[in-house]
Amino acid sequence: LLSYLSFPCRYFRWWYKKTHLEKKPAFIDLLCAVPLQQIYGCPLGGIGGGTITRGWRGEFCRWQLNPGIYHYETVIADQFTVCLRCKGQTIYQQVLSMERPSTLQGWNWGYCGQYAFYHALYPRAWMVYDLPGQNVVLTCRQVSPVIPHDYEDSSLPVGVFIWEVENGRDEDVDVSIMFSMQNGTGTKEDGSGGHWNEPFAFEKEGERVAGVLLHHCTHVNPFTLAISAREKTGTEVTHVTAFNPAGSGREVWQDLLQDGRLDSPAGKSSPTEKGEVTAAAVCASCRVPAQGHRTLELALAWDMPRVYFGSKEKLHLRRYTRFFGSGGDAAPALSHHALTHYEEWEKKIEAWQKPILENSQLPSWYKSALFNELYFVTDGGTIWVELPPDCCAEDLQGPAGAGLSHLLPVLREYGRFAYLEGQEYRMYNTYDVHFYASFALVMLWPKLQISLQYDIAVTVVNEDVQPRQYLMCGQTAQVKLKNVVPHDIGDPGDEPWQRVNAYLMHDTADWKDLNLKFVLQVYRDYYLTHDSLYLQDMWPVCQAVMESELKFDTDNDGLIENGGFADQTYDAWVVNGPSAYCGGLWLAAVCMMCKMAEVLGDTEIQQKYMDILSKGKEAFERLLWNGKYYNYDSSGSDTSSSIMSDQCAGQWFLGACGLDEGEFEVFPKSHVVSALKTIFEKNVMSFAGGTMGAVNGMRPDGVPDTSSVQSDEVWIGVVYALAATMIQEGLVEEGFHTAEGCYRTVWEQLGMAFQTPEAYREKKVYRSLAYMRPLSIWSMQLALEHRAGRAPAPSQLPEVPTHP
Repeated sequence: LLSYLSFPCRYFRWWYKKTHLEKKPAFIDLLCAVPLQQIYGCPLGGIGGGTITRGWRGEFCRWQLNPGIYHYETVIADQFTVCLRCKGQTIYQQVLSMERPSTLQGWNWGYCGQYAFYHALYPRAWMVYDLPGQNVVLTCRQVSPVIPHDYEDSSLPVGVFIWEVENGRDEDVDVSIMFSMQNGTGTKEDGSGGHWNEPFAFEKEGERVAGVLLHHCTHVNPFTLAISAREKTGTEVTHVTAFNPAGSGREVWQDLLQDGRLDSPAGKSSPTEKGEVTAAAVCASCRVPAQGHRTLELALAWDMPRVYFGSKEKLHLRRYTRFFGSGGDAAPALSHHALTHYEEWEKKIEAWQKPILENSQLPSWYKSALFNELYFVTDGGTIWVELPPDCCAEDLQGPAGAGLSHLLPVLREYGRFAYLEGQEYRMYNTYDVHFYASFALVMLWPKLQISLQYDIAVTVVNEDVQPRQYLMCGQTAQVKLKNVVPHDIGDPGDEPWQRVNAYLMHDTADWKDLNLKFVLQVYRDYYLTHDSLYLQDMWPVCQAVMESELKFDTDNDGLIENGGFADQTYDAWVVNGPSAYCGGLWLAAVCMMCKMAEVLGDTEIQQKYMDILSKGKEAFERLLWNGKYYNYDSSGSDTSSSIMSDQCAGQWFLGACGLDEGEFEVFPKSHVVSALKTIFEKNVMSFAGGTMGAVNGMRPDGVPDTSSVQSDEVWIGVVYALAATMIQEGLVEEGFHTAEGCYRTVWEQLGMAFQTPEAYREKKVYRSLAYMRPLSIWSMQLALEHRAGRAPAPSQLPEVPTHP
């Protein structure tokens, strides 16, 4: 007890050293949480090239260009401005922003928000401006290349803005849209000096794009921003190479006001002095006939091809450099590609989304949640890098990874992918959480899930013997034990993949869920992808982690025991002895070991795990089933009879893989349905009037379990997984009702659009904004597709050839 009480002292000592002496961000900063801003909209950019988030009022307000590191700055110069002209006179010129800033006061700010509307369906968003008194409506459609099963354009760091102009007047109107942008991301580096801008034009296959490049010349991770527009018959593109965004901006405003065009000076701007900030603008103009309609197409691209993480040890090339080069000069080609391919992207996005959007049996909140929660795939501090060209298998395998025969070909073809546990919890590929989120990857970008699993497999078979002190208990242990699954693959402030387990709270070598979650994902991935080479490579790793896990079955009854501390993903909720959560995951993993052994023709291992399964099933029912649901644990403590919302996690994965009936039925169907109905009655309907999802822990008398800070929280990603389990078991209405509470609480009541947190409580307390786990909503979609008969049936699975 004393060691836990001294946690705050240990944490503060460590935090002070990290943030004040080493001047590095903490992997979890408990002392400086990111303040809630209810402003975010749909982020821009593909996967792994960095993201720029726009707010629902149109501002550019959240930046992640350095991998995994966020800046929450609204850069006021980054704006769209409209100019309307009739008969050679400017009749209306307005910044399309409700802001009234202290800079750029020569501009006409304060657009009336009642005349604008925002709608987002990731990866697209729409902003409609009904220009007051003008009889002109502008619709800006924002598109990012986030396309399922696409591993090329989905990696591009670009966003396109298609401006549809509707002229309701009885006379022609000349319309100009000016896009202005500051050189930088709103941090102090913008004034560090040496930044410069230059105009560009890029022509290919008869298509011409013109704009301005803003070269941001920092010592580490320099980048270029490009603002551009598409030239076509009737559309003129003009620019201002440089203006001062800290001044009044009057010269730019007057330039546009005069003739609806910008001056378009030739040549580069001179590099900025220290303390000076620069910006640029591009303008697209066309004539819109009376009662007519025209389109103007603008784009934003950013090119930071070569990146270092915080340690600055290794140079990494982003995925898109495979197609656009790593010289730092790709912004013109990226801009051109985006403006000439966005229509094709939209066709693919619509073909993917349409069947779901047009399904009248699905509630509209679900359609919003399903697609909009996907923002985290790109905006989870996501990085997607290429292997170095000279990389060989030995470089990747470490001392003990030689058995992974397809590691090199997979990573060479699809690169390495990593995303953060959360924007505030800076650990890449946090595995106990990815377990939930992985449904989005395996269903939409399965090769990224396979690549991630290979990276985890390599770390499993290797070790890091460096000793360190863990903050929660104060004990010293090595960083990474051999043959156990790591908690994460590293901190973006350090050197991910090279140094794993950035999580310093607990020694996760003794966690009970990580090894099991690896096995469950391996079979689930195989079931959905039919990738038999992957299964063969992962089989020895599965055996190794299950051998490590067997030591937790201390009484040899076929069921593992928890260790009397918070030894699983609920890392502040103590669990003792056999438990519903870890015991259920264990039995599901044992069942999948039997199934994989059968597919691979490994009869000896199959028999071994069949024996464990029959013993373990009996023990699980005897020790945990109470007639209505499975007890939290079997310790006999005051809270061991708590109703855990996540008690059927093992069944969730079994059902997702078609292993929930016949010879593979692990948990009696009647018990599963009874447990889910109890959770619905108690954790959902007896909590907050049934409107906030499922509380993690509920006492049998209908009062939330307050024995831990996590037991009386709602975890959104767990609720989506619970809803999927309900749908799998035929409780479809209950599943939708349960998940709807979370969506409406987060996206409507709390205003946390595009920053879904890990957790909230009934009284509006929340924790860890912009979190990975809610991607589990895609397991609801898988469950619905299974019910509709569109997912693979077990009989279709190919037999894997056995090698002598």
